[in-house]
Amino acid sequence: MLSYRHSFHAGNHADVLKHLVLLLIIRSLQQKEKGFFYLDTHAGVGRYNLTGYEAEKTAEYLEGIARLWQRDDLPQAVADYVAQIKKLNHGPQLRHYAGSPLIAANLLRPQDRALLTELHPSDFPSLRLNFKPYENVTTKRENGYQQLKSALPPKERRGLVLIDPSYELKEDYDLVVKAVEEGYKRFATGTYAIWYPVVLRQHVKRIIRGLEQTGIRKILQIELAVRPDSDQRGMTASGMIVINPPWTLEGQMQSLLPYLAQVLVPDNTASWKVTWIMPE
Repeated sequence: MLSYRHSFHAGNHADVLKHLVLLLIIRSLQQKEKGFFYLDTHAGVGRYNLTGYEAEKTAEYLEGIARLWQRDDLPQAVADYVAQIKKLNHGPQLRHYAGSPLIAANLLRPQDRALLTELHPSDFPSLRLNFKPYENVTTKRENGYQQLKSALPPKERRGLVLIDPSYELKEDYDLVVKAVEEGYKRFATGTYAIWYPVVLRQHVKRIIRGLEQTGIRKILQIELAVRPDSDQRGMTASGMIVINPPWTLEGQMQSLLPYLAQVLVPDNTASWKVTWIMPE
C-alpha cells in the first residue's frame, strides 16, 4: 500500500525538527574535506508547492515553517535551516518547501554523493525530474530499506543514512530496526538518522526496544511534542533517533528545542527531550 503523500504534510512541525537535525549532521560532516555519502531511503519528490491543493487542504505548514519564516530572532542553526527554504522562494512569500533530499543535495560539495530512493509510482517521476540537474545525485525507484544492504558500505567510508518512512504500515516500525541492523553490519561508522511520528506511543517504544536489542551503541533520541500523548487520531509529536551522532548534536538540540517549542507551539503545550537510548 502506497497511499501516503508527503505533500499533505510538507513544512509541518515534524519537518522542521527532522530537517534541522539533518542540516546539523551534514554541517558536521562538512567539517572534514573528505567526501561523504548521503542515502535517503524514502525521498518523496524533494520539493513541495505550499500553495497547491495538498498543502492547502491540511495547511500544516502554518504551524511549522511559517512560524519561523519572518522572525528576526532565529538561533544561528535555525536561521541556516530557514535560509535553505528561502532558496526556493523568490521574494518574501512562503510558497515552496524543500524536502530532505533537496536540502541535502543543495549542501553537497563536488566530492560528496547522494542516492535517493522512492517507491511511490506517482512520486518517483517527480523526484527523478527534480534532481536531474544534480550531477552527484542518483535517483532510483527501489525499496529504500534494501539500499542499506546494497549501497553500503559507501566508497567514501563516511556518510549519513536518513530513514524516513511514512509508517502507514505497522510493519514499518520493525522494518526500520531490521534495516538499520543490516546497514550497521556493513557500515558501522556511518551516521543513521531515523525519523518517527508519535501517533501511538507504543509504536515508538517498539522501535526503541528493537534498537536496544541490536546491541548497537551511541543511539541518541531527540523529540518534540506539540501536545501530550493521546489515543485519539493524529500525530502529537515526532522525533529523530540518531546512531553515531556528531558529538555536538546533543548540546545543539538541547539549546534549540526550547526555542522551537516556544515558537512553534505558542499555547505552551509543547514538550521536548534529548536522551540517550544507548550511550557509547
